[in-house]
This record gives sequence, structure tokens and C-alpha cells, in this order.
Amino acid sequence: MEKTAKGFSKWSKAEKIEWVTRHFFSDPERAKKILTDWQRSEAEQKILDGFTENAISNYTLPFSVAPNFLVNGKVYAVPMVTEESSVVAAASSAARFWLERGGFHTEVLGTVKLGQVHFRWYGRPERLQALFGCLKERLRCCCEDITANMQRRGGGIRDIELLNFTHLEPHYYQLLVSFETCDSMGANFINSVLERMGDHLEYVFETEPGLADDERDVEVVMCILSNFTPNCLVRAWVECPVSELEDLAQTAGLPGAAAVERFCMAVRIAHLDPYRAVTHNKGIFNGIDAVVMATGNDFRAVEACGHAYACRSSQYRSLSHARIDNGHFCFELKIPLAVGTVGGLTGLHPLARLALEMLGNPSASELMSIIAAVGLAQNFAAVRSLVTTGIQDGHMRMHLNNILQHLGASEAEGAAAREHFKGRTVSFSQVRTFLEQRRAAVQSNV
Repeated sequence: MEKTAKGFSKWSKAEKIEWVTRHFFSDPERAKKILTDWQRSEAEQKILDGFTENAISNYTLPFSVAPNFLVNGKVYAVPMVTEESSVVAAASSAARFWLERGGFHTEVLGTVKLGQVHFRWYGRPERLQALFGCLKERLRCCCEDITANMQRRGGGIRDIELLNFTHLEPHYYQLLVSFETCDSMGANFINSVLERMGDHLEYVFETEPGLADDERDVEVVMCILSNFTPNCLVRAWVECPVSELEDLAQTAGLPGAAAVERFCMAVRIAHLDPYRAVTHNKGIFNGIDAVVMATGNDFRAVEACGHAYACRSSQYRSLSHARIDNGHFCFELKIPLAVGTVGGLTGLHPLARLALEMLGNPSASELMSIIAAVGLAQNFAAVRSLVTTGIQDGHMRMHLNNILQHLGASEAEGAAAREHFKGRTVSFSQVRTFLEQRRAAVQSNV
């Protein structure tokens, strides 16, 4: 049991580092130096350590910018946090492509978020339904101290529904509560309201006159927001005459509209085939996640919701659609995005605050539009590559710098490799062979 720790969370950071490196690394001093070297200044580190538990260092990802995003007539330089260079390059390329064709258009279709109170009740279902009208108002009233500030900003509780699941699980009911949280993501607000409702629900059934003894017994199982927010929805699209997509046709080596039709077919395949759809949608989230992370939002919640939304027809399908109507090309994305621009990490992380400032301090709805546009741009760039040059050509070219770094290439070797691989296929083994041959040649000339 030597490698177990009691009360670990209460140890100092130095003690945690000392214990982890001593028990889990073959070279403790080397590991300790790396963990220590990636620390920030004392003031900055205090902020970062406050985000999580048992922090012993920082894991840093690049903070990049994709310029030239024209969204609803406004130009943005979009912050992106990702470890994959081709993601930023693809988004930037697509942004530039559509900048000259009217840019990205968006429409926020809804901003409603959801929460649930799950409970068991052992009385007659019709009795509960009869009580619900009065109960609904009492549940609203019991939360007024929590909702007051949100209501002043135009938000708060929108509706409370009673759902009966007793046909699936004995005695199981649910309160489905809808919320408007304005510019905040609202998770803490929603959960606080739901827990208050859960407590009050138990109180009401304990004190409600006229209920038989066997109808007083209510058990609140749990109170929690749902990350599935199908009514917090945004649509983004690009469009232009097919005649303005000549670049696509030339790259594909196809005449006229044939290349555009191939693009549309590739998107239709992702609608028909779940195996393709997963990779297709992952490409969309390459862009979405990067902006969500840069702005201090919850990329895990956004991803989970998006993938659930892709299954709403009972089959996992593409989140984007493409079509040609009377010589006019339209490519669009519809996706739920529950994000915020105030509260949480958006107000605590210095780079998240900077990212939002870079975007002009947008409202939550404006941020939804920007993120959706980046997701669509990412998807456009990926599908365009797939139906023309193939995905690996551009991807591996962008990956060349990572390979060179991994192989310890010097500046001169890197420059020579980049020149050598122009017009050639890039792979790890080929880059390694090139460097070995070059080093051997240099050594023989010494």
C-alpha cells in the first residue's frame, strides 16, 4: 500500500509533487523539474490552482487566432485553443474563402436551458396531476430569492412540467424545468433552483392537507441540470452561386458543378452512415471545442449535447447539410450551444477574459453565432479537402513541424526538410529517413 496516500488533498503542493515523483517516476528529480518549470508566477498560479483539485503543475495548450471571420456582417479574429495545427489552418482558410463570398450568416433559434427534479411518489397519478397546478406556483415562489437577480436581467424560470415515467419505472416522476440564463451558462444557478425545488417538494407533500397517508410519501432522487439543450439552438450557413466555386472545381479536377455536387454527396453520406457521421461531426467539433475552450466554456457539455442532438432521429447523423438549388450552393449547420460570457472561468481565467475581449465582449447569443460559424468553417475545409486533394496531404504538411520537433531537428534541418517535402508525401518514417541521410552526408563532409 506504499503507493496510496491518505489525506492527499490536504497536503501542500510541494508535498504532493514530492510524493508523486518519488513513487511513480523512474527519475524523480527530472519529473520534479518538469512539473516545477511549468508553474506560473505565484499570483497567476494561485488563480489556476483554484480551478481544480490536487494541482501539481500546468498543462499548456497553444492559444491561436483564426482571422478574417465575417459573421453577420462583422469581422472577427477568433481565439482558438487546440493542440492540432491543421485545425487553426483549416478554419483560417475557410474564413478567408467565405470572406469574399458574403461570409457566414447565423440565426439564434432559442436560448432555453433545462433542469430536472427526479422523484418517486407512491400515490395515485391522477391525484398528483390534480395537485400540480398549485404545486407549480409554490415551486416558483420558493425560489424567488435565488431567481431575483436573473429575473432583473430578463431571465429566470420559464416553465415547469410534470412528466410521468411510471410506465417505465415504478413511481418515477420528473419535474422538467426550463430556464433563461441570459449571458451566463447558468449551471450553478440552475442547480441551486432545482435543489431548492426538491427540498420544497418534500415539504409540500409532508404538509399538504387532504392527502392520504400513502400519498404523503415522496422521495427526491436527484436534482440536476441537463446538458442536453435542444432548444438552445443556433443555425449557421454560407451560400453563393455555384459559379463562384470555381476554385473547388479546379482543385477537384472536375467540370463545373460536378465538384460542388461531389461535396454535397460527401455531406449526404455523413447523414446516411453513422460511421462516417462520427468523423464528420468530430471535424465540426475540432473548431467548436477550440473556441469553447478559449472562451472558458465547458467543451465537454457542448460536445455531449451536440452528439445527442445528432441522434435525435434515432440514428446518429451529420450535423451539417449541403444542397444545390437552381445553381445556388447552400451549406448549413444547426447545433445546440449552451455557452456563457459571464460567470465561471469566463470571469476568472485571464486568457478567457482576453479571448472574449478579442471578440468584442459578445453576448452569449453572439458567441453562439461565432462558435457555430467556426464549426461550419472547419467542416467546409475538411469536406473540401476530402473531395479534392485528400485529407492527408494538408494534414501531414501541417504536422511536419511536429515531426521535426519530435526528431530533434535543428533550424537548418527543419528548413531543408520543409523545402524537400514540397510536393512530396509527408510521413514520420520519410522525415526520419531524410534527416538521417542529411546528417550522414553532413558528417561525411566534416
